[in-house]
Amino acid sequence: MTYTKTAQKFYEDILTQKRNDGLFKEEYIITSPQGSWITVQFPEGAPEKRVLNLCSNNYLGLSSHPDIIKSAHDGLDKRGYGMSSVRFICGTQDTHRELEKKMSSFLGTEDTILFGSCFDANGAVFEALLTEEDAIFSDQLVHASIIDGERLAKKVTRFIYPHSDMTELEKLLKESNARIKMIITDGVFSMDGDIAKLDEITELAEKYQAMVFVDDSHSTGFIGKTGRGTAEYYGVMDKVDLITTTFGKALGGATGGCVSGKKEMIAMLRQAGRPYLFSNALMPAVVSATIKVLDILSENTDRRDKLAELAIFWRESLEKAGFELKAGNTPIIPIMLYDAKLAQDFARELFEEGVYVRGFFFPVVAQGQARIRTQMSAGLEKADLETALQSFIKVGKKLGVIK
Repeated sequence: MTYTKTAQKFYEDILTQKRNDGLFKEEYIITSPQGSWITVQFPEGAPEKRVLNLCSNNYLGLSSHPDIIKSAHDGLDKRGYGMSSVRFICGTQDTHRELEKKMSSFLGTEDTILFGSCFDANGAVFEALLTEEDAIFSDQLVHASIIDGERLAKKVTRFIYPHSDMTELEKLLKESNARIKMIITDGVFSMDGDIAKLDEITELAEKYQAMVFVDDSHSTGFIGKTGRGTAEYYGVMDKVDLITTTFGKALGGATGGCVSGKKEMIAMLRQAGRPYLFSNALMPAVVSATIKVLDILSENTDRRDKLAELAIFWRESLEKAGFELKAGNTPIIPIMLYDAKLAQDFARELFEEGVYVRGFFFPVVAQGQARIRTQMSAGLEKADLETALQSFIKVGKKLGVIK
């Protein structure tokens, strides 16, 4: 019991310090379906407040789309609630393979393997495909799931290049004599909103005979002419070896993810990807709903086009108002505040104004790089953003962020 009390005091002190430093993360309770307008309790148990949602990954506004919900119900009715097993034992249904084939067709790849999340997908790749004879060359700002996946491949040599620094990447590739060289990058970097230089990366990969791995979680469905992601954006779909992505953002917003790419690598992941081998198969409702999402996206690009227009409008409006933004041309538009407490205060003030955003700070972003990350959705209207802008200006002036 003494040990328990000692541990409790230890954690209590850490949490107190986090609160004092403005680094304590609090959860707001959403009491409605996900959407552009939501009802929220904060703190828990408080009266519900209807707010404009500017911090969701619901890029295409499909999270509560009636056709998607119907397809999820159909999946439940026709294939049940859950698989109660991993894929290679008795967890593979016909619809799992249907979704894998549809994702391959959508992304222009040879084959696809499903995972419970993109976090699991990124956790599976490196240990399953690489050995001590190989090396990975990873952008400094890749997602935490990639970093964790790389750490699991303990014997693989790991090089980190400064964010989007192609000169340093080339230097590292040139000096390496690894058997397999794999360049690792996010397609769109989730905290900054900028797009990887995939055109230059693929050129270097060809020059130094390296593989290219892209996590397109914040790209699939809306980046590129038809929403096929960053490889389509740069016209290099035939030059990317592996793509990981999620069904939990633009593609319906539920859960699940995949690895898509060269058939031999996908086959290897079926044999040796630990999150695949030791986790239950994706539930039928999610599979059915995601198939429907891909059908919707294949019909036209209306949602993707609207999203792009809203992102341009919002970025230009914030810049004109005097806010400092991270450079970029995606629906992720961060407002730089640099101080964690200021970011939290800014978010709370906006909540009182009827706009829901969150402050991002260490360890989600680097020390001294706190921000408000705003995200656009095709479910929004220009009038919503015009209303939100007035709240941002009011709070920005009140807190001394803008004049």
